[in-house]
Amino acid sequence: MTDRLPGFSTLAVHAGAQPDPTTGARATPIYQTTSFVFNDADHAASLFGLQAFGNIYTRIGNPTNAVLEERVAALEGGTAALAVASGHAAQLVVLQQLLRPGDEIIAARKLYGGSINQFTHAFKAFGWNVAWADPDDVASFEQAVTPHTKAIFIESIANPAGSITDIEAIAAVARKAGVPLIVDNTLASPYLIKPIDHGADIVVHSLTKFLGGHGNSLGGIIVDAGTFDWSKDNKYPMLSEPRPEYHGIRIQETFGNFAFAIACRVLGLRDLGPALSPFNAFMILTGIETLPLRMQKHCDNAKAVAEFLSTHPAVSAVNYAGLPGDRYNALQRKYAPRGAGAVFTFSLKGGYDAGVNLVSNLRLFSHLANVGDTRSLVIHPASTTHSQLDDAAKVKSGAAPEVVRLSIGIEDKEDLIADLDQALRA
Repeated sequence: MTDRLPGFSTLAVHAGAQPDPTTGARATPIYQTTSFVFNDADHAASLFGLQAFGNIYTRIGNPTNAVLEERVAALEGGTAALAVASGHAAQLVVLQQLLRPGDEIIAARKLYGGSINQFTHAFKAFGWNVAWADPDDVASFEQAVTPHTKAIFIESIANPAGSITDIEAIAAVARKAGVPLIVDNTLASPYLIKPIDHGADIVVHSLTKFLGGHGNSLGGIIVDAGTFDWSKDNKYPMLSEPRPEYHGIRIQETFGNFAFAIACRVLGLRDLGPALSPFNAFMILTGIETLPLRMQKHCDNAKAVAEFLSTHPAVSAVNYAGLPGDRYNALQRKYAPRGAGAVFTFSLKGGYDAGVNLVSNLRLFSHLANVGDTRSLVIHPASTTHSQLDDAAKVKSGAAPEVVRLSIGIEDKEDLIADLDQALRA
């Protein structure tokens, strides 16, 4: 044994996992069961009363999922995590702990189109409101703060634009306002950016994307940084006030620096129910083992493709933070020195029609609504993921009519460039 702290690649393979104590299986087993046998009546009562940790029912927790949770928490530098059914489910469970009817969050305008739709429309049914701010103008976040503000939400690398967000500057706004900063770290993964190191209090992921990495399993996760005082000013009663369903315990007081993760599990996941399948957890765990290898290949390929597109006569602009002349290059070198990620956009001189035609002519790239796959993917956001927005909102979110989004995979870069070249010529 050694006192050395494990490196990122070692954690990606080993964190949270041990050989199965019953069978000796080295790979984490899939515990495909709905429920778990109690030792006796006292054991059951202590589990239901939050007086002991253990397994009750897979909707609330499962041993396969627990390994995934511990591994992602270790990679992100958090105190605890909770795996759920999707990235959208992670956002729902997080905000259910923070918001009451009439409360609001401040969200960056540059977000995944599905998140914009979720915040703008679906959450209105709960009485939750959203104020939009410009991630390129930190002052706009501060100006949006009101007495009803309960959180700030940003993406570390914005989807679809691929722009880098100044996490530290916005974290300072959140601290001044006395609210947590939530960072969606899906496009970066902890291999490129660790938001907690830059002031984030909560990190969420769509595990479906780069962490799982193979386009075969849906999942989401919530990581608790353990940095926020949930009892201050009684802003967050779900965590600070006595919980009647648990004999009056106060979540913050009882669980300390992993109280938020516990609240998401025993107050959110328990009642809302977006549980992650143990099989999906197993698939995502397998994907995470190769995360460092894949992410570096993704980044290297993406930079090569972006460089090619930046000189192509059919292309009017390339938005990739890894290019030296890009407006986000300085932030990329600060926050993500290993690479600018694999998702970026470029604009075509032929406008909307050229974007639609391009995706139809590509042969190696798959035209679908996903990112973070080993395979290279393409989509025209204005006609698909951001189609619910008007043109002005599309432009603000980085999805103007002439924009095409790429998610660069781990194929040979020469083949990707050749496919883009023939499609652009066509």
